Amino acid sequence: MNELDFSGKTVLVVGGSSGIGNGIAQAFRARGAEVHVWGTRSRAADYDAADGSDLAGLHYARVDVGNAAEVAAAPAAFDRLDVLVCAQGTVRYRREEFQVEAFREVVNVNLVSLMACGDRFHGMLARAGGTMIIVSSAAAFHSTVGTPAYNASKTGAFGLTRTLGEAWARDGIRVNGIAPGLVATKLTRVTTDHPDRLESALRKIPLGRLGTPADMAGAALFLASPLAAYMLGQTLLVDGGLLLA
Repeated sequence: MNELDFSGKTVLVVGGSSGIGNGIAQAFRARGAEVHVWGTRSRAADYDAADGSDLAGLHYARVDVGNAAEVAAAPAAFDRLDVLVCAQGTVRYRREEFQVEAFREVVNVNLVSLMACGDRFHGMLARAGGTMIIVSSAAAFHSTVGTPAYNASKTGAFGLTRTLGEAWARDGIRVNGIAPGLVATKLTRVTTDHPDRLESALRKIPLGRLGTPADMAGAALFLASPLAAYMLGQTLLVDGGLLLA
């Protein structure tokens, strides 16, 4: 028995159009799952491979998860859901998050939408005895000067994972999470595209390299598999040892 074979399973990756979410989506597809992704652009063709997007073999739909009403009304292209991965996320740099409007926007996408998506698919997950995986961040465990909304929202996602884990276990749903460290995506280019910043960041990572979407996908596959059948409400820190110091 291959416990990482997801043949016959249906997976939805919210935020699966690029970056970490896309890596997770393609990992599930490679292991036999029918994979759907939600993104922000009108069509799959609007995404660029240079931004870490590979939508080959994935079913795409545009849904603005920052709008809870849109999430609730979004038609599902499937009648069964085994795995829900919430990998959506945004950040506003240049101290924009210290302004209430930007703060609210980031928290809405990074935290409120997690509950909106979970609520939208709770019934399907319960019927399938499925799993929900929340992608938060290593930022949930330390301060991130300059991005208070990102930090608060990712810390909130960590807490939500624990609470939904306990609450929804009674419905047959396992909820766990992943907290990525520094992963090369379009959201982290403020660091990765600047040699001095990148060198400084790498010195703090014991493994000596950036994380990749594939690294995060490995954790997601494990959490969704029978190998993690007795794990509940936990968030795996996948950071190359960044927070060990």
